[in-house]
Amino acid sequence: MNIPNKITISRILLIPFFVIVMMFDFGWGTMSLFGAKMPVHHFVGALIFIFASTTDWVDGYYARKYNLVTTFGKFLDPLADKLLVSAAFILMVELGMAPAWIIIVIISREFAVTGLRLILAGGGEVVAANQLGKIKTWAQIVAIAAALLHNTIFTLIGIPFDKIMLYIALFFTLWSGWDYFYLNRRVLLESK
Repeated sequence: MNIPNKITISRILLIPFFVIVMMFDFGWGTMSLFGAKMPVHHFVGALIFIFASTTDWVDGYYARKYNLVTTFGKFLDPLADKLLVSAAFILMVELGMAPAWIIIVIISREFAVTGLRLILAGGGEVVAANQLGKIKTWAQIVAIAAALLHNTIFTLIGIPFDKIMLYIALFFTLWSGWDYFYLNRRVLLESK
């Protein structure tokens, strides 16, 4: 259990705190931030989400810099991302911040790719996220952060940045999912 893997596990452990803060008001009131009015607990939840999301970059950087990349980390890191992002997307539907159909498509893709990863792992292959998958993850994170912060800053200029980013995240989610299955199609073809 090296430091990057511990950082990844800490990301998973932050998920329940993030969900609790987002779901319960705690009587903290509301606030305005660059034109956006939001409950304080949404702001705190957004900060927890953003902090947890940045640990994805930190653990990857640390693992590569100090040559601490492990098979366990290659499997756990994308799983931690999927858990955090899925929790956030489900909360967004619950809070009326995103249409359910988009979230269903995104989470379905995540389950499908995780299933393919498990099949590959069963054959002794552990596939790290490729560049397209990383773009997908960061597009999702930006979309979620913008929504959780109630489109802060962009509200001032009337641009629905949170909604635009949600559709961009959907696009990259579908593209990277297709790419992942296409690159690993031999596994599916061989299983006939």
